[in-house]
Amino acid sequence: MILKKIVLLPFIFVALHSFAQEAVPVKSSVDEDLRTYPVLWHQLSPEYIALCYQAFNFAQANLEKELEKQGCCRKLAIVTDIDETVLDNSYSEARNIVEGKSYNFKDWTAWIDEASATAIPGAVDFLRWAESKGVTVFYISNRTPRDIPATVKNLKNQNFPFADEEHMLFLADGSTKEPRRAKVAEDYKIVMLLGDNLNDFAECFEVKDNQKRRDAAVDMRQEWGRRFIVIPNAIYGEWEKGIYDYKSGFSAEDKANMRRGKLKVNP
Repeated sequence: MILKKIVLLPFIFVALHSFAQEAVPVKSSVDEDLRTYPVLWHQLSPEYIALCYQAFNFAQANLEKELEKQGCCRKLAIVTDIDETVLDNSYSEARNIVEGKSYNFKDWTAWIDEASATAIPGAVDFLRWAESKGVTVFYISNRTPRDIPATVKNLKNQNFPFADEEHMLFLADGSTKEPRRAKVAEDYKIVMLLGDNLNDFAECFEVKDNQKRRDAAVDMRQEWGRRFIVIPNAIYGEWEKGIYDYKSGFSAEDKANMRRGKLKVNP
C-alpha cells in the first residue's frame, strides 16, 4: 500500500502542476488592454453591427430625399473614406495585439497587400443602391498610391461598386483630403460624405485640438446623419491623438496619467 502511494505521488504532482499552469490568468499590460477592448467591441458586439446598419439606413433615406430634389441637371457623387468606413481592418490590429506588436507601416502595408479586409455591415448594399440610382462613388483615402491595386482587388472581392483606379483618390501631397474633395466637386455635386474620422468630412476638423474639433462638430450639427454619415470606430482615430495633445514619446505611466487627467468627473 505504501509502495502504491509513493508511485502515485509523481503523477499527482504533475497533474497539480499542469492544473496550476492552466489556472494562472494571463497577465497583460494596461496599454494592451486598452488596445484589446475596442477590437473586441468592433468584432463581437451586436451594437457595433446595429450602429453601422443604422448609419447606412440614414444614408439611404436622406439620399432618396436628395435625389428627389436634384432632378437630372448635374452629376451626383458620394465621397467615402475606406478604412473602418467601408472596409474592416480590425484583423490587422488583432494580429498586432496577439503578436505583441505596435502599429507599424510595414505590417500595415503587408495587410493591405493581402486584400482580405471584409466589408463594414451595410456598406456594400448602400453603395450598390446608390450606383443603381446613378450616383457615382469616389474613394478618398490616405492609403498611398502604391496601395491602389491591392485596394481595388479588395473592394472588388467584397462587391463594392466603382472599384477601379479612376475612382480612387489616395494620399499624395499631405494628409489633408480637402484638395481631393475639391477635385471631385469640379465635375460632380457631392451629395454625401462617409467616414469614421471627422477629417473625412471637412477641413475645419483638421486641427490639432480636440476641443476645437468638438466645437466644429456642434457647429455642423445639422449635417450629421444627413449629408455627413459617421461610421463608428473605437479602435483608432484623430480623437486619440488629442488625448496626448498630439505629442508622442510618453512613457506608459505618463500616458495613463494623461488619460486620467482628461476624465470629466463633473458635468
